[in-house]
Amino acid sequence: MKLSATDSQPPAQIPSRLKAALAAGKFVVTCELSPPKGADLSALFAKAELLRDAADAFNLTDSAAARMTMDPAAAGHHLLRRGIEPIVQITSRDKNRIAIQSGMLGAAALGVSNLVIMGGDPPHIGDHPDAKGVGDLFSSDIIAAASALNRGADHAGNPTTGRTDFFIGSVCNPGAADLDAEIENTRRKRDAGARFFQTQAIYQVARLREFIARLDDPDMALLAGIIPVKSVKMATYMNQRVPGIDIPDEVVARIAAAESAGPERVVEESLAIAAATIGEARGLCAGVHLMAVGWEKHLPALVERAGLG
Repeated sequence: MKLSATDSQPPAQIPSRLKAALAAGKFVVTCELSPPKGADLSALFAKAELLRDAADAFNLTDSAAARMTMDPAAAGHHLLRRGIEPIVQITSRDKNRIAIQSGMLGAAALGVSNLVIMGGDPPHIGDHPDAKGVGDLFSSDIIAAASALNRGADHAGNPTTGRTDFFIGSVCNPGAADLDAEIENTRRKRDAGARFFQTQAIYQVARLREFIARLDDPDMALLAGIIPVKSVKMATYMNQRVPGIDIPDEVVARIAAAESAGPERVVEESLAIAAATIGEARGLCAGVHLMAVGWEKHLPALVERAGLG
């Protein structure tokens, strides 16, 4: 097939609506979705359509928990074609600096503007435990590389043909055991060019309040992470295995009482707890980042209950 002159032009990045919403002072909602382990995008599309009216943008994970899935930039391109805004995750786990920058340029060519940059889960916990982690760059280095691409240069200072227009984000953990180190790392990412941050799941807003006070940066767009507690088993696992998570005993007790009353009561109680947390965080943050962990069908009700619709 012969291309027309118009067809031969590279696609432009689509301006970030997330960036515009934050700049306008809107309390934003982002949600997390995982690309498929395969080429069939139908389940991803179904979840995105279900949540279209509940969220401003959707994180697409980069082989979360080190389990191989479709490249998030490719999945993000297909969401853009459906009018749904993606945030493409980039981790340092699997690629060196050349491949990371190459991937970011590819994402830009596919129209993606939002990035969220992080370290990623170690390979040994995933479905390819013999894979070798790369970790060539720290998260702050990748952020600096994305910022350089926005200025028309690569990480080594070499000029590029044209500039990208990325809205760059990263992650932080207000519940970190070493809060001083976490604050220092968050500031390092900010100074490298991160303009929004999504936090680890929050269950004690007092810790979030302390983290924000210690950061002392009113211009930082912080999105509080929210994961509804689906069961006592889940709460126990997270408390024991996920760094920075501390689900209070009273929350676990509420879920335990709900479990004795049946699954519908668990959903009701879990959403009530999450909505209350969102309400407390609303005066502190620029938005929330909702992580459903299989409960995507309940997120519209959570958004409505929290008054975010």
